[in-house]
Amino acid sequence: MTRQALGSKLAGEGRQHFSSLAQGVHPVNRNELVDAVAGKTELRKTEASKAVDAVFDVIADALKGGDEVRLVGFGTFSVASRAASEGRNPRTGEKIKIAASKQAKFKPGKGLRDSLN
Repeated sequence: MTRQALGSKLAGEGRQHFSSLAQGVHPVNRNELVDAVAGKTELRKTEASKAVDAVFDVIADALKGGDEVRLVGFGTFSVASRAASEGRNPRTGEKIKIAASKQAKFKPGKGLRDSLN
């Protein structure tokens, strides 16, 4: 099966990442996260949805402001700067410039790492 055919087949199975499918892992989407928050609290789904959105917004705003978000036992969200670099167009071999960019990073904390092992 060609890569394109495989990609088309996977696209029909929902919005799952290829690497997750290859490993048999099911990534948790936003709606499933909201359901889990509602199930672990006494919040209605609409309230849980607002809470999840608020957490994401606060983390994103902190990162945009140049801060890091450190949740002891869970992990740290931070911003890493990638310098401009030179690459190659894989199709033509032509040199291309890759612009500098900022990337969000997550480093799991000891509590999270320990809970996985």
